[in-house]
Amino acid sequence: MEVLLVEDSPGDIRLAREAFRASNRQTDLHVVVDGVEAMAFLRHEGSHHAAPRPDLILLDLKMPKMGGREVLTHIKSDVDLRAIPVIILSTSENDDDVDYCYQHYANCFIKKPEQWDEFERLISFVNEFWRLMVKLPTSQTAEAIH
Repeated sequence: MEVLLVEDSPGDIRLAREAFRASNRQTDLHVVVDGVEAMAFLRHEGSHHAAPRPDLILLDLKMPKMGGREVLTHIKSDVDLRAIPVIILSTSENDDDVDYCYQHYANCFIKKPEQWDEFERLISFVNEFWRLMVKLPTSQTAEAIH
């Protein structure tokens, strides 16, 4: 499974890498640090010309250059990208953020745990659920949508 983590916090990136490594070595975690880079990755632009299509996107909301709200809007309005599940992984507890994300077709909104063991448990659950229990769209499915 290919997972794109869109996160600007070096500490959270390190925790996510360690948690994915601990929960499943078959998941390839790709990391970008802002929304502009996320869109370049998803659209195979610049240094991301050979980037794989992610099966799942973990998206932080508060980032430099382009925030998570804008990234989510771009993803879900793009016929080539909208079938990719997007999980909002944020420290925000703001109801406006939650409402916005669901109104713009986020698949779920998860508050980022502050403790390492909780974060590891969350990543393990996300990995297990999306890798083993959910049937994800194939690239052919995504192409057929538009």
